[in-house]
Order: sequence, then structure tokens, then C-alpha cells
Amino acid sequence: MSVLGGQPYLSEELSLEWGKCEGGQWCLLRSLNLQHPAFDGLHGVYVIWYGGSDPRVVYVGQGAIAERLRAHRTSLDILRYAPQGLFVTWSPVEHGQIDGVQSFLVRALSPLENKAVPSAPPVSVNFPW
Repeated sequence: MSVLGGQPYLSEELSLEWGKCEGGQWCLLRSLNLQHPAFDGLHGVYVIWYGGSDPRVVYVGQGAIAERLRAHRTSLDILRYAPQGLFVTWSPVEHGQIDGVQSFLVRALSPLENKAVPSAPPVSVNFPW
């Protein structure tokens, strides 16, 4: 299984629309414009990772996307991976499914920094990659 792949789950998959920057490129965490109107009131899940020859997921989170990503830009737990180049993607998720989606993503992607899994049953989703 690829680090950025995932584990198969038997439940029906929820289809997420993962955010990218202009030109369909992955966004860099440090330079993503969190003031953009697309982030106004946006709640959902997000994935922070680094690429290269040995890509790894650093963090899978949920909440108010702009607010949470702003906080991660100054978090030492996240910034220690900055030399590898940190990317981010996000997707809106309905409030009633957000814990299950995060639970699935944390279990499937094994992030380096947040190992806590919400107690909600996993809700299978498509991966950003």
C-alpha cells in the first residue's frame, strides 16, 4: 500500500471534491490565500502532506478550514516538516459526517502528527490523489 494510498473499506464511498490552487496544482500551506472568499464559512476536512521521493501525510484535520490552516502555519509540530515542502488540500463535509470522514482518513492515511481517531464510525471517501 502506498503511503498516500489508502486501505479499502466496505462501506459506500462518499465523493469529496478536494480543493486545489489555480491551474489544478496542489497548494502550498505557507502561501495558500486563506483570505479568498472560497474559504468564507467553509467547514470540512483537510490533509497536509509533503511530497518528494518519500511522501507522507503529516496531518488530517477538520473544522473551519481557514482558521485551522492558519493555526497550522505556526504550529511547530507541523513546521518541522516544512523543509520537505508542505502541501494542503481540503473538502467541505456536512457537519453530521465530518467525524466519520476524519476517522476514515486518519485510519487510512496514518498521519505523522495526529494519531487520534474520532470515535465516529469511519465514512469511506475518495482520496485527494
